[in-house]
Amino acid sequence: MKVHEYQAKALLTEYGITVPPGKVAESAAEARRIASELSGKVIVKAQIYAGGRGKAGGVKIANDRDEAEKLAAGMIDTRLVTGQTSSSGSPVRKVLVEKVMPVSRELYISIVVDNKHRMPVIIASEAGGMDIEQVSRTNPEKILKAYIDPATGFQDFVGRRLAYGMNLSPDQVKAAVRLMANLYRLFEAKDCSLAEINPLVVTAEGGLMALDAKLNFDDSALFRHDDIRQLHDAEQDDPYEAIAHDLGIRNYIKLDGNIGCAVNGAGLAMAVLDMIKLAGGNPANFLDFGTVNNTAVVVNAFKVFNSDPSVKAILVNIFGGISRADIVASGLVEACTKLQVKVPLLVRLAGTNVAEGKQILAGSGVQYIEAADLFDAAQKAVAAAGK
Repeated sequence: MKVHEYQAKALLTEYGITVPPGKVAESAAEARRIASELSGKVIVKAQIYAGGRGKAGGVKIANDRDEAEKLAAGMIDTRLVTGQTSSSGSPVRKVLVEKVMPVSRELYISIVVDNKHRMPVIIASEAGGMDIEQVSRTNPEKILKAYIDPATGFQDFVGRRLAYGMNLSPDQVKAAVRLMANLYRLFEAKDCSLAEINPLVVTAEGGLMALDAKLNFDDSALFRHDDIRQLHDAEQDDPYEAIAHDLGIRNYIKLDGNIGCAVNGAGLAMAVLDMIKLAGGNPANFLDFGTVNNTAVVVNAFKVFNSDPSVKAILVNIFGGISRADIVASGLVEACTKLQVKVPLLVRLAGTNVAEGKQILAGSGVQYIEAADLFDAAQKAVAAAGK
């Protein structure tokens, strides 16, 4: 689960990390009032879950309250398109108005869970203020890492090594170690999957301040955090992903293509997406409905497809292990009958009870195109969607 920047900064403040003075505004008039309270130059920042706001015009500096009001009016109740949103963008309902702070250096600090090492890792760099992925490509020597054993927690010597690696002064090293310790406390206490400060700045006075912040939380741990769950902004969710979630389909991601994909298993689902691209098409989604042990799972997947006008064909690819092909086939018949599916249906079944599944489909009266293998299914789906 994601939260907005202003919400992330509120949590940072609770854990002793300094952020710029500022408040969130839901109207241009409110932005003007906040800018007047702060006095001087302010920065107006559109509040959406996606990154890349600055490059897309969602972060702008205002010299006075009049300009702040004008900038806020141009952002609020619009949709901001960035490199991390869909082509339709994300809705902007609020802006964060903050005082512009004098900055002498920009740094980077984050904590994520490293699945390979099965422990949190702190990533630090003296090249803050830009995409960390770009830094890792062009200047990998500037990326510093330190793994944190959950049994022992954060140790000050780890923070000192990272801080000196970012070429901080001795006084700044002490402040950086405290900041890292506090960020790790937040990361652990709130079950974060990501805690990122970019940029972490050295102010003109030599202090450290979180100029921007991003916090993501482990969905599986939200039952422990009612306070965090209440911060969620449902309007920021993709509408089709929200429909899927409401129907109990957890592993659905909307994409920009026109071929709906229903697959059992994340790896197989990724292979299906690759095959569709290889065949010259574009998938409309990633959907792994896992082990299929009842027909409702299949029907609910088709409800999502029916709600999405971009879907021009549906590709169902099942390799039955624990999942049974006959249950999937029954679900397909039920979905096509109840929902009156209008687009071509491509089906590739293999594995457990595949003969029974094919027999169910063949005797159902449902129109579908059978595929012999994965690439055959992808090619036929691309052709059907093109028609």
